Amino acid sequence: MIAVDILLDGLFAAVAAIGFGAISDPPMRAFPRIALLAAVGHALRYCLMNYADIDIASASLCAAMVIGFGSLWLGCGVRCPMTVLYIPALLPMVPGIYAYKTVFSLIMFLQSLNDPGQSMQYMQLFFLNATVSLSVIALLAAGATLPIFVFKRKAFSLTRRRRAGRSAAEPNGNDPDPQENPADNEEERAKTTGIVNARTTGESEAPTNNPQ
Repeated sequence: MIAVDILLDGLFAAVAAIGFGAISDPPMRAFPRIALLAAVGHALRYCLMNYADIDIASASLCAAMVIGFGSLWLGCGVRCPMTVLYIPALLPMVPGIYAYKTVFSLIMFLQSLNDPGQSMQYMQLFFLNATVSLSVIALLAAGATLPIFVFKRKAFSLTRRRRAGRSAAEPNGNDPDPQENPADNEEERAKTTGIVNARTTGESEAPTNNPQ
């Protein structure tokens, strides 16, 4: 029964992540990776919260780190930036219920200003839910972006590798061929410039016969 609950939690998170990812129109090859990252991350947080008695903020940090490092590894395979993978995978873990309770508590506080006891209770609920919401969102962002600072060179090389691969696969495109020798380009440019200069000089020095 525990395994079924974990699988269902990961499955629902994967479906939600695919929906969030479709908004930004990523390449089709990225969708299986997005679903996998969301399922693993959300299922991990579910296990930590329900079976290891870890608070939601710490569990979210651990899950976000797994998603961040996983997006770095999977991004090399599909040649996509990390943000294409980890942002949709993180969105199902945003604490929507706590954000809703934060707004609801604020509205009820404003409507119960005439009752000091009830207004104080709603204000406490507002700060409690706001603290949980902001801390979870901050730790999700910190955990997912941690691989960018740890493996900075590798993280920023994912996009460059993708462009280089596209140029090599499409040699007739507008992008220059990365395998082209720069010396050949300079030689061709020098020849073209010399021909143009020679023609210009010949035309300027051509004799003009003025009729008398």
